[in-house]
Amino acid sequence: MYAERVLSGMRPTGALHLGHYHGVLKNWVKLQHEYPCLFFVADWHALTTHYDNPQGIEQATWDMVIDWLAAGVDPNQATLFIQSRVPEHAELHLLMSMMTPLGWLERVPTYKDQQEKLESKDLSTYGFLGYPLLMSADILIYRADKVPVGEDQLPHVEFTRELARRFNHMYGREPGFEDRAREAVKKLGSKKARLYEELRVRFQQNGDKEAIAQAHAMLDEIQHLSVGDRERLFGYLEGTGKMILAEPSALLTEASKMPGLDGHKMSKSYNNTITLRESAESVTKKVRSMPTDPARVRRTDPGEPTKCPVWQLHQVYSNDACKEWVQHGCRTAGIGCIECKQPVIDGILREQAPMRERAQIYLDDLTLVKNIIADGCEKARELARETMRDVRESMGLEYH
Repeated sequence: MYAERVLSGMRPTGALHLGHYHGVLKNWVKLQHEYPCLFFVADWHALTTHYDNPQGIEQATWDMVIDWLAAGVDPNQATLFIQSRVPEHAELHLLMSMMTPLGWLERVPTYKDQQEKLESKDLSTYGFLGYPLLMSADILIYRADKVPVGEDQLPHVEFTRELARRFNHMYGREPGFEDRAREAVKKLGSKKARLYEELRVRFQQNGDKEAIAQAHAMLDEIQHLSVGDRERLFGYLEGTGKMILAEPSALLTEASKMPGLDGHKMSKSYNNTITLRESAESVTKKVRSMPTDPARVRRTDPGEPTKCPVWQLHQVYSNDACKEWVQHGCRTAGIGCIECKQPVIDGILREQAPMRERAQIYLDDLTLVKNIIADGCEKARELARETMRDVRESMGLEYH
């Protein structure tokens, strides 16, 4: 019913590391060539856990956006913006909070997980309890139909779908909805109207998903329908009301396999990261200082690559010939650990080189970054305002 649109965001944590690049940003760069994309800085989300120390959010935001641009996210292909600069997020969040059952928020899996991980912080706040609802508002305000997430985030997407269904059911029943929907069916023309009714019955009586997909495709092809009639036809098709908020679907992404310097997952909390724009000297020093197989006490001792964190980085950065050289050389003590680490250093520096080059343009003139964000915020607000007009009207808040 609505245009294809991808939405994704990141909390402003400052300079990003290679785990962010391999886990998120490479996928963003790919998606921007396939769909209209909106990528945003989730600065309000940062306040849910850092409400007592917000001073670093602004600088962290600019550092992070520069990293996005350095990684290849293109402002001519995607819309980049800051969440708090689009106040419609907050308005939709507030209005949806009026109809969201408290139990729905408490059962979101990551709510309890975060409380346990951050037990040193006082998270008994309204903002933290409501952050899943704010995440849903972030998606629904743009009627985004695709949300790239890892498997652990799937419950958030399902939660958002449930909220959209509940909202549409409660507020999509305009007075005389069914009469208006039947009038809209007549506007399809006799042949398409018969097909529409046939597909509607197949879906509502038999749960035939192919029927609803066929009906959606047919309605998408019809150009002469008004927005209101189109919404009524989609809602009538599914036995709901006017479809005001679109249900998103998850665009499942592979979990990042980027290991940190100690063999664990790369994460700031483990202090085992290499940032996207880290200097060559620092990268070299960090990789050379990495722990290796404990069995290799002396240069002449053979080792086992699978017991060495450096081998995990070879899996990311080395070709098959190099990996074969590493395995043979380590197991026969034919190469030392410093020799083994050099191809990894070279691979990381090769990957970083274009990022540093792209970033330097923006580091030299931060105004370029601020202009990109200002343009993106205005584009995002246009989409958000359109949604909020329909939301307000459906809730009886559009005063004439």
